[in-house]
Amino acid sequence: MAECISTMETMFRDLAEGRILQPLRTLMWLPVKRGLLGMMPGFAEEPNIIGIKLITIFRDPGDYPTHQGIVILFEAEHGQPLLLLDAAEITAIRTAAASAAATRLLAREDAKTLAIIGAGEQARKHIESITLTRNIDRIYLWSRNPGHAKALKTQLASYPIQLTDTAEAAVRSADIVCTLTAASQPIVEGRWLKKGAHLNVVGSCTPNSREVDTETILRSRLFTDRYESLFNEAGDFLIPKNEGRFTEADVKGEIGEVLTGAKKGRTGPDDITLFKSLGIAAEDLYAAWHIYKKLK
Repeated sequence: MAECISTMETMFRDLAEGRILQPLRTLMWLPVKRGLLGMMPGFAEEPNIIGIKLITIFRDPGDYPTHQGIVILFEAEHGQPLLLLDAAEITAIRTAAASAAATRLLAREDAKTLAIIGAGEQARKHIESITLTRNIDRIYLWSRNPGHAKALKTQLASYPIQLTDTAEAAVRSADIVCTLTAASQPIVEGRWLKKGAHLNVVGSCTPNSREVDTETILRSRLFTDRYESLFNEAGDFLIPKNEGRFTEADVKGEIGEVLTGAKKGRTGPDDITLFKSLGIAAEDLYAAWHIYKKLK
């Protein structure tokens, strides 16, 4: 995880400085919206690599993971395939690492409490990644499925996890909030947020779904991984925009622009900062390249 956080910081800088080519992902929905196939290609100039992630996302896959797929890595001089990797594990790690990179940039240095909303794979990975960036002494965990929350607390017994009865109880107490659910309607309200809080909003990635309400967006300095993805895919942004309450000009920047100093991140201790993560092909590409170099 620590290696992947560093890798994501390199990727975000390269993206901000124009060294990565990345079209929007293509989604092919299956009949009755039971699932989709996502295709996410990209090219990176500096390591001179091409790659694509092919991933299926199924709403109710039974005993199988909701996200399954592969990442294929090519060298870009001759087009030779280099490596085929499991997309599920890369996605799990790089998503949490990207949130950690944003947290390292945007959260208050004295942040000590973490709210985890959701109890799936991303909850587990975000607990691992965020605790690498700040000295967290209390983790508030809430899930719509209390059994999943209890099981996760048992699995991560070495972490200071406290279960809460509501999402509100978790969020009101937290300096850092991570939303990691499949919710289509808001499960976090802006009125619950502490002054100075930082949010990683990760779970929703389609125009009609969101995890946080409009007030959350209005109260926050909003950052993202990629403008194009935010403006086309993120219901957390698009719904307030369609309500006429938020515009593209209100977005403060990409994480890479903060890393390079092109844009300001947190401007004061009372700022509420929000990283809207869409999950982009460059994250998979750089993670795969890092793994390839280690294997070599």
